[in-house]
Amino acid sequence: ASSIYQKAQVVFSNPDSPQRHVRELALRDGKILVMASPRLRNGFIVLDPRKIPSDKVGLASTIRGAFIFGEKVLERVPPIDLKVAGSVAVDIYGGRVGKGGGFSDLEYAILKALGAISEETPIVTTVHELQIVDSIPMDTHDVPMDYLFTPQRVIKTQRKYPRPEGIYWDKLSSRDIESITVLKLLLQRKG
Repeated sequence: ASSIYQKAQVVFSNPDSPQRHVRELALRDGKILVMASPRLRNGFIVLDPRKIPSDKVGLASTIRGAFIFGEKVLERVPPIDLKVAGSVAVDIYGGRVGKGGGFSDLEYAILKALGAISEETPIVTTVHELQIVDSIPMDTHDVPMDYLFTPQRVIKTQRKYPRPEGIYWDKLSSRDIESITVLKLLLQRKG
């Protein structure tokens, strides 16, 4: 399972602090890092490790540093080889609960609509063993995990949920769409 990380040239990560070490590692390993901006308000941030001084990689892996060293993009997201999600709790069937904002699922749906992510792209999360629970109810727009990385081990989930088809527009409020520019663009295109 660690080979999915080694093979990945472009790694996507959520912007939250528990995943900061993953972002820093990806940059140190010479991988392009794509990060969601907080609440997706500024779309995505693409960080190219070749453009970041080595003593600034730690800073670049933070939200503040990503805005300094990265390039903000709305639609020109490079094809992603691995998506890292943050989780509050997970189960071994791929079920996941996030912080409750729905942003991880929305990131996936937008990236899929942009053609930057495919059915085959592995989706993983980093959790502590204590965050693995027996069962998590999943909805159609919830994105199941393929692998759980804990400090002790890597678990390939017994995935029993399908991935979402794409953006479920009926689940989004007009305020969501107004505040997330890339959603506005995709809605116009869908028109």
